Amino acid sequence: MLNGRNRTIAALAALALTGTLALSVSTPAQAEPDIDTVRDRVETLLHQAEQASERYNDAKLELTELNRELDSLKADQSRQGDALDGVRSDVRDSIIQRYQTGGLGPTGELLSSDSEAFLDELSTLSTITGLQDGLLSDYDNELEAYSIRESQTAKRRNDIKSLKSKLSAEKKSADSKLAKAESLLSRLEEEERAEILSRDGGVRAPAASSIPASGRAAVAIKYALAQVGDSYVYGAAGPNAWDCSGLMMVAWGQAGVGLPHSSRAQAGSGARVSKSDLQPGDLVFYYSPISHVGMYIGNGMIVHAANPGAGVKVSSVDEMPYSGAVRPG
Repeated sequence: MLNGRNRTIAALAALALTGTLALSVSTPAQAEPDIDTVRDRVETLLHQAEQASERYNDAKLELTELNRELDSLKADQSRQGDALDGVRSDVRDSIIQRYQTGGLGPTGELLSSDSEAFLDELSTLSTITGLQDGLLSDYDNELEAYSIRESQTAKRRNDIKSLKSKLSAEKKSADSKLAKAESLLSRLEEEERAEILSRDGGVRAPAASSIPASGRAAVAIKYALAQVGDSYVYGAAGPNAWDCSGLMMVAWGQAGVGLPHSSRAQAGSGARVSKSDLQPGDLVFYYSPISHVGMYIGNGMIVHAANPGAGVKVSSVDEMPYSGAVRPG
């Protein structure tokens, strides 16, 4: 028989069990998102991944330029160091000569090898000995120039270090967005996945010979169309996988026109053209800020490396938010 304390515990346990059962019955199962919701989410994630990838491409271009500047500054600093050593040698020779001829007196001991200390000692000696003002001025100027080069070189090194951190962050961001998109897609049936990854239902690529283009544009178009069906990989530039700007860079490169590996940078690599004046071969840009590029092939169509699901394909020029166009070459 239960005593008072045990009866209380039993009652509380029964109440807790009843509440748990009631909660489990009254809480509805979370509904699976419909295919349109998943499509919107996947497209958003893929676009965010592409934005991060194109920022990564921009940062790589900037890093290349910074390294080039650093090499130039280091060479300039070395030349300035040689000039500084030359003036230092001239000063020493002048002091030694004056000492040997009795014009310097007992203060003509070897000067410091430290640049700043050397300058301080030189100022004192020039006052004492009447050392030529021009020689002191030369050394002062060369030391200042060397210090400027040294400071600029150190700044470029810090810029490069910061940019490398940015590169790492952008790559992680792109990888994270892509992983989330793949996770969403993995929950779908194969037919649903295919439907989401074919936003425009797929457009048959025309034969390059049927496109009214000539010269360099014809070469670029032929190359780009030959890649239809290839994979999309962030940061890739062939031969079997591409990102959007990598495909445009290599296609126009086949025609002898150099383009940077960045959609934003490519937007400044040619004469701007209006949408109504588009011609086959023109580069067409999307979103604001620009983060995607394709090649116009006529009849309101572009060829482009679309995304990791669709790869390289032909689409409507209006498939994405239009930003502008340029004509390379």
